[in-house]
Amino acid sequence: MTPAPAPAAFDQIAFIGGGNMAASLIGGLIAAGQPATTIRVSEPDGERAAALKARFGVVIAADNAAAVHGADIVVLATKPQQVASAVQGLRLAPAATLISICAGVRIATLHTLLGQGDWHGAIIRTMPNTPALFGAGITGLHASAGATSRAKAQAETVLGAAGKVCWVASEALMDAVTAVSGSGPAYFFLLTEAMAEAGIALGLTPDDAQALALQTFIGAAKMAEGTGTDVATLRAQVTSKGGTTQAALESLEADGFRRILGTALVAANRRGRELGDELAAAASP
Repeated sequence: MTPAPAPAAFDQIAFIGGGNMAASLIGGLIAAGQPATTIRVSEPDGERAAALKARFGVVIAADNAAAVHGADIVVLATKPQQVASAVQGLRLAPAATLISICAGVRIATLHTLLGQGDWHGAIIRTMPNTPALFGAGITGLHASAGATSRAKAQAETVLGAAGKVCWVASEALMDAVTAVSGSGPAYFFLLTEAMAEAGIALGLTPDDAQALALQTFIGAAKMAEGTGTDVATLRAQVTSKGGTTQAALESLEADGFRRILGTALVAANRRGRELGDELAAAASP
């Protein structure tokens, strides 16, 4: 008689914080086959914790310490200003992988806050964006020095549950990730809003202008993803010589569209560094 195959071994995952981003990751993990019983969540809001349990069947921990006890992966999913209190007194397993989705919180800051000289687990700093709430996000990741391939694979599993992942070699580049993709959805919303407003000025009804602008962005994004062609080539392909699209693009270029957008991303990148400095200063003894 052939013995039954051994059950698959799943990492025990603890979430500190159960907000929208955590919920999207939990939902994606469970949809990918991660058993709900292997996921523990510490969430101080009783209603939110009950909703997570009812929706996903995860284990609700009594507190942060109970959530991380015995965990292979700890996902820090609090607001940046709450990180210090969230990790205070936590005793992570020496080999646990800590994944932070807290915007602006640097790896060195987390080491300072943890204050555990005997803990040598990997820290993975990540920057997801809000489309992750719909499984369509992209997350920039950077690993602490000495992080193992297993730790990186764990981070890819967790963040990949809500979209694509992109590793950057330097932690300093995480501010650029924030500027491009973390804040990026807002740029597209603003452009959609401006296009709809322009359409209204040209005589369209508000509903028609909004629908035309929004669906155009959705369709263009699907076109770029589906064809695999770089966006510069796609732009050239849809621009007929002497046509309406060329007239619009020439107007945008003449008005400094690329310069305006570049300046905006520089401002976002700079603010990201400033926030990191502020959080690091607050964590210093």
